[in-house]
Amino acid sequence: MQIIDGKLISETIRMELKTAAGIAKGRYGKDIGLAVILVGENQASKVYVKNKISACQQLGIVSRFYQLSEMISQVELISLIDKLNVDDAISGILVQLPLPKHILEASVIDRISPDKDVDGFTLVQAGRLLKGEQSLLPCTPKGIIELLDRYNIEISGANVVILGRSNIVGKPLFHLFLQRNATVTICHTKTRNISDITLTADILVSAVGRAHFVNARMVKDGAVVIDVGINHENGKLIGDVEFDTVKEKCAYITPVPGGVGPMTIAMLMSNTIEAYRRRHENECNLNS
Repeated sequence: MQIIDGKLISETIRMELKTAAGIAKGRYGKDIGLAVILVGENQASKVYVKNKISACQQLGIVSRFYQLSEMISQVELISLIDKLNVDDAISGILVQLPLPKHILEASVIDRISPDKDVDGFTLVQAGRLLKGEQSLLPCTPKGIIELLDRYNIEISGANVVILGRSNIVGKPLFHLFLQRNATVTICHTKTRNISDITLTADILVSAVGRAHFVNARMVKDGAVVIDVGINHENGKLIGDVEFDTVKEKCAYITPVPGGVGPMTIAMLMSNTIEAYRRRHENECNLNS
């Protein structure tokens, strides 16, 4: 069994991205800017935002942080996004989820210019992914594929089972695996006999947010297990997978913490640099 070290890989990627950011800024002569919007006082969201801003600082990306009241109206939030959409200093816009219940997440996300949608959540970017066109990919699915590639784990021809069908992880990850010629099954709350399905998986991804959901009886010998779950238990952060028992059966496994999580932020930085590069390339093409 080999542990897939997302922390180590993400640090390597960040070094690569720091170089890429420097080259891009040198070519186009402008800073790369990421606007991060946090609505309310969700403590977990504050930690995530802090880590994202720290990553920007490490890579030489200018971050602009907007801490907004939980009582802000949807109209006011959308007005801010409209301003950022036309702000030349901003390459990417990120609205930290979840939003307060009185705000419609879908309406807010789809107000973001697709070319600045570094989370890959807008309908335009989701449609591009569905059609296999060039897009800014959702960060966690993109990070999972990157981890598998960095460990030279074969995707083409593999039987992949994904637990969870969220718009953030399960659904986009399905399409990424499909594009890489895997045979993909998604399981969800209405799936019957889940263990019968997971036992067929060469690559098993769990993104259900339920501690201890995946046990050794659900995993075939030699499988690759990717744990996307984030759960808190007795003051500790744990995944969906019973790590100590499952690791005895699989060939590769991601830990929680230190697996997929660090890759998500690294891919956000990658998307921000990519959005900057595409925008300025398009401007150069229009002016040539």
